[in-house]
Amino acid sequence: MSKRLDRVNELMRREISGVIQREFEWKGALVTISEVIVTQDLKEAKVFVSILGGSSKEILEKLNNKHGYIQGRVAKRVVLKNTPVLMFRIDNSAQRGVDVVNLLDEVAQLPTAPPEEDEK
Repeated sequence: MSKRLDRVNELMRREISGVIQREFEWKGALVTISEVIVTQDLKEAKVFVSILGGSSKEILEKLNNKHGYIQGRVAKRVVLKNTPVLMFRIDNSAQRGVDVVNLLDEVAQLPTAPPEEDEK
């Protein structure tokens, strides 16, 4: 991926995060934008959302229904030839990370073989 596209992805992530934190209220949920992937032609952007608590289906529905509003707010702050059309997706990487840590804890509790003695 090009450096320019990396910068656009990060800028879009920060701006979308700001709009979502300022303009929306999430009762009992923590909504975070974890990553934005913009296409090479800057016409579409996949926005990955991490949701802790609350109904992720309802939150994702609300974000996708309001994508035009969010896109307009971002367009006022980010100057690009085309403002990408936002498509929100669930990012389950935080939950997968917790599952891996729990699995590692379980493995650490398993009995281990005694150390081998060196023969001289």
